[in-house]
Amino acid sequence: MEAIITIVGFLGAGKTTLLKYLIEKFQAENWQPFVILNDYENANMDVQQFREQLNLNTIKPLSGSCICCSGIVELRNTVNRIPERKNGITLIEANGTSDACSLMEFLGVGLNNRFLPPVQISVVDVKNWQKRHEHNELEANQIQVSSLLVLTHLDAVSLKRKQAVVSQLKILNPSAEIFDANSLNVSLLPKLVPSKNTSNKINHLKSHWASCSVDLPILPSENSIKTICKALPKSILRVKGCAKIANNENYTYFERKPDGNITIRPFKGQPITGAKLLTIGPGSKPSVLENAIQSSIHLVK
Repeated sequence: MEAIITIVGFLGAGKTTLLKYLIEKFQAENWQPFVILNDYENANMDVQQFREQLNLNTIKPLSGSCICCSGIVELRNTVNRIPERKNGITLIEANGTSDACSLMEFLGVGLNNRFLPPVQISVVDVKNWQKRHEHNELEANQIQVSSLLVLTHLDAVSLKRKQAVVSQLKILNPSAEIFDANSLNVSLLPKLVPSKNTSNKINHLKSHWASCSVDLPILPSENSIKTICKALPKSILRVKGCAKIANNENYTYFERKPDGNITIRPFKGQPITGAKLLTIGPGSKPSVLENAIQSSIHLVK
């Protein structure tokens, strides 16, 4: 029977980085992963970041809905249509505002009997754990019914901070295994069993934040990306995009995480949608994004 592993965690916690690591390790052990990516806006952009690891017919984007509620039927149907493979394993990356408890409650209902009951991994950003202010409840919810908790962003914290976070995690989920991201043994994952924990219910509609995407013109320099990201309101928790910079034949991927850190790196391949700016969080409106773009270009001029 085929294992299904869902990866959850707050925006910017490191879910995609963990997913890439799992794909690499599973393939090295002759597993054949099928990957499902969920995001509010344009999951196709994320799909192309896996093109060096996966054939594109083994990865499916689900955009524009939340797979723990409005998108659960589409997710379940997608899983049931996955082709049978020898040593198959299904990996699902949920969007960063998913109600992880509801996802586990509803995903297993109606799946083909060739699949094992789904299990869940939560990615925990140790640096920013429970520093989300009004979003702390959602972040705590995302680890309560997970079988495994993976700690990330450890290079920026003290041992005391790590120990304090681990203590809090054990109170919220006493039965979960806890590993650092760099010490995770992937051979254990197909053997995980679903958590039997109960969870505190949350009003998930509060985390159904606005999302938005607009086209990006050719930018004069990489500094324009930083200017755009800094010009967008802090209420917007996730900023990402793919830009075309003048005099550069290749595209550039960028991201502003909830803590404000901006990362810029080469984009692998050609984006299907062209150059785009995408945002998630309160204040995500086309006019807001357009104003940030125009102010950046005006500053350069």
